Amino acid sequence: MNSCVVKNTGLETNHRDRKTGGGMLKKLKSRRSQTEKWPVVTEDELRALGSDISPDHVLGLRAVTEDYLCRPEDNIYNIDFTRFKIRDLETGTVLFEIAKPPNSGPVENEEDSGDADTSAGRFVRYQFTPAFLKLRTVGATVEFTVGDRPITSFRMIERHYFQGRLLKNFDFDFGFCIPNSRNTCEHIYEFPQLPDDLIRQMVEHPYETRSDSFYFVDNKLIMHNKADYAYNGGL
Repeated sequence: MNSCVVKNTGLETNHRDRKTGGGMLKKLKSRRSQTEKWPVVTEDELRALGSDISPDHVLGLRAVTEDYLCRPEDNIYNIDFTRFKIRDLETGTVLFEIAKPPNSGPVENEEDSGDADTSAGRFVRYQFTPAFLKLRTVGATVEFTVGDRPITSFRMIERHYFQGRLLKNFDFDFGFCIPNSRNTCEHIYEFPQLPDDLIRQMVEHPYETRSDSFYFVDNKLIMHNKADYAYNGGL
């Protein structure tokens, strides 16, 4: 997200867990994917495919990408993420919250802004305490709007790496989205229990834990966001 407000709070706001119009929050669990069964593919090989990158292609990646695999203008459905919240599902504690300011205008086109930052709105940097790595189940609430086209199949594949090692693959289906709608769902992340020596390394090497989030409509890549993580907060 671009031009965002970051808040850290320990309070739940239950009224936010409802869709506009009174619909209940949709909770989504990751599908189980045995990613080691997919043929290995490199970032350069995917880049050569142009606009034909599918979910099966990114499941074959064995390393975090160094650049984006699609352009902002490939988001022809005008999907806009307006709010993101992470909470510990066991305690309900909100660990991170970021929201797009209301009535914020669109990012300027590259033609208008000269040397535009191609990562604007597509990169987030997180800092958590070491205790985050001990959590078992985390909920990530996502609020997003869509443009005037219906979306029949909206899917996100998120892959986390530490120093080139794939830690976890998450694979969520958002389902159908009606045109011009505001949607809210909570992704349920079941974290693998990490060895103590790996946790220590991740704490000692901030921002060497990185992730790619790939978004597909009808099995075609339309958005690619990136993030990195530090777990040394409070030290």
